[in-house]
Amino acid sequence: MNHENKVNSGEFLPVMEQFYSIQGEGLNTGKASYFVRIGGCDVGCSFCDVKESWNPDIFPPMHIDEIVKNIQYENAESVVLTGGEPMLYNLDLLCERLKKARIEIFLETSGSEPFSGEFDWICMSPKARTIVHECWLDKADEMKVIIEKKEDFAFAESLSKKVHDNCTLLLQPEWSVVQTILPQIVVYIKQNPRWRLSLQTHKYINIP
Repeated sequence: MNHENKVNSGEFLPVMEQFYSIQGEGLNTGKASYFVRIGGCDVGCSFCDVKESWNPDIFPPMHIDEIVKNIQYENAESVVLTGGEPMLYNLDLLCERLKKARIEIFLETSGSEPFSGEFDWICMSPKARTIVHECWLDKADEMKVIIEKKEDFAFAESLSKKVHDNCTLLLQPEWSVVQTILPQIVVYIKQNPRWRLSLQTHKYINIP
């Protein structure tokens, strides 16, 4: 089975990196989780801090059973599937194996791709240049919008009108401009209190 067929089957994924750490951002900040970063991205944000994840062809396909085994080795109770964009791949089989192992599954997605898999928590982080599939608007537990410039507030508001009522709304400063944009976010949230602040705490305390 060649590289492409291995990945298309859902039994193999181009894993860029995996590590056990603490969730640094979003509503689950502070939660111990095993991170699986899957290679490949269809968005390509200029401010992305893991651009090396964009090309999936440089990461040898890993069998999903090996992924589960690595999580169990760390005795981790939850996993964060992130990227890149993990939804470029069919995650049905991986989620099935994780559920069988009683591992809680958290997903980080831009919402740019159709839905597959079964998750305990979905963080949708949409990007302005990408069309969000409508399925995510009904499924996202939290919507985390990265704020790099003033215009991003309008983008965040346009999507906030489309998600379901129980979706938590988060604004997160883009790291390279955090000093200048964070005060604007604070003012905005005070004026629009249905939004909450998300910070990349892992960068402040220097952990993966």
